[in-house]
Amino acid sequence: MRARSIGTAAAAAVALVAVRDLVQKKHALLRNFPVVGHARYLLERIGPELRQYVVTSNEEERPFSRDQRTWIYASAKEENNYFGFGTDMDVEHVQGHAYVKQRTFAGPLPDLHDPQAPLPSAKVLGGPRGRAKAFRPASVVNISAMSFGSLSGAAITALNKGAGLAGALQNTGEGGLSPYHRNGGDLILQIGTSYFGCRDENGAFSLDRLKQVVAGAPVRAIEIKLSQGAKPGLGGLLPAAKVTPEIAEIRGIPAGKDCASPSRHTAFHDVDSMLDFVELLAEETGLPVGIKSAVGEMGFWEELATLMARGDRGVDFVTVDGGEGGTGAAPLIFSDSVSLPFRMGFSRVYGAFAERGLTDDITFIGSGKLGLPENAVVAFALGVDMINVAREAMLSIGCIQAQKCHTDKCPTGIATQDPWLVRGVDAPSKATRAAVYLRTLRKELLKVSSAVGVAHPGLITTDDIEILNGDYEARGLASVYGYKEGWGALSPEAAEEITALLAAPEDRS
Repeated sequence: MRARSIGTAAAAAVALVAVRDLVQKKHALLRNFPVVGHARYLLERIGPELRQYVVTSNEEERPFSRDQRTWIYASAKEENNYFGFGTDMDVEHVQGHAYVKQRTFAGPLPDLHDPQAPLPSAKVLGGPRGRAKAFRPASVVNISAMSFGSLSGAAITALNKGAGLAGALQNTGEGGLSPYHRNGGDLILQIGTSYFGCRDENGAFSLDRLKQVVAGAPVRAIEIKLSQGAKPGLGGLLPAAKVTPEIAEIRGIPAGKDCASPSRHTAFHDVDSMLDFVELLAEETGLPVGIKSAVGEMGFWEELATLMARGDRGVDFVTVDGGEGGTGAAPLIFSDSVSLPFRMGFSRVYGAFAERGLTDDITFIGSGKLGLPENAVVAFALGVDMINVAREAMLSIGCIQAQKCHTDKCPTGIATQDPWLVRGVDAPSKATRAAVYLRTLRKELLKVSSAVGVAHPGLITTDDIEILNGDYEARGLASVYGYKEGWGALSPEAAEEITALLAAPEDRS
């Protein structure tokens, strides 16, 4: 009897759905195929998950393949991150794949068994320009700009604690410095076009408020965001669903409304006034000051390098973000087709400074899928001094690449402000995973450096890497990106200094 009642109720429910589908006019599919048409929408909704776990091969999925995600997950959990039975790559035919050339003999190399995998920057950030608070970053791998608001408070807390445990830096993102950024990790404070956290009541930049923020937090450097790779020239957008009262208070904006950042700065209007702004911030805070940008037209970079060649003004670091970089939300055309990919964009920017003999005076930071060892090694060979990781860091604390960042429905609680979903992020345990991932990536970079016969990834040169160019042919990295002799390499003094810092234990005095 009970079964019959359940069956009757189920049939009635299906009949109601069928009637609703037949009379509604919004969806032609449901109007023509009532009830069963819902299967199409269900499959569409879970399509990313089906492709990840059922349909695609280990190397097909994007933005990160299954093999790449597996490596990050295993690394963060201190599990076996090796792969058996050889590569899944079609190594002879994959166009553009990079190959590292190992050396047979080498001098003394660092200890590869140190669990902390210490790997400091080869350059002193702010040192060449004599900034009062110049320092040598303790880690060449740091956490990229991700704002509280785009990410949950629990996720920011986990990443900040993880950065502290690994001795790395965390970039605050343009959303301002929140309480969740104060959990032990040193910070790079990012200033975006809306000047969140350092703006006056009219939304204009406020130097006094910036100095207050810097004085009350472990800020080691300031980064002026001009653009980012996933949506250059567009500005940011935090959907209304994510603008909670807490976020509104931190940013100084209305709660419950879309928060759109303008695409351009108002504190300066050209390269000349931007350099004045950089020097103002450096003078008033004593901190190294740099810029972050995607790469489009080269006029900006050529003018910046030309003005810096005079020697009186300049940025301390340049963060180049590749067009393949991630974001919480962006129009498809911007994600797919605006700004250059990292390798192409960075090589052009580096060349602009190299032509004027300025590369030793600038710390170059790269971002855009560089949290994978093979991509990072190529970046270092091209002249990067440090790398920033964003989505890879998110994966290390539990992101499953659901690609729902823009909906506030992130199933793992990382890119959402939904309290029920956020409760899934246990910050202390996720912090440990983030720290382990950062250390593991540094260890992988040391392993590859050792294979090449050098002590530090910054000593890997364009001569050590070739790029596959069609079937059975490869070109040197310098040839592919138009590098001249010596480009991408550290100065002899910096190379000697970092080698001494990383000397094998028996060679340390």
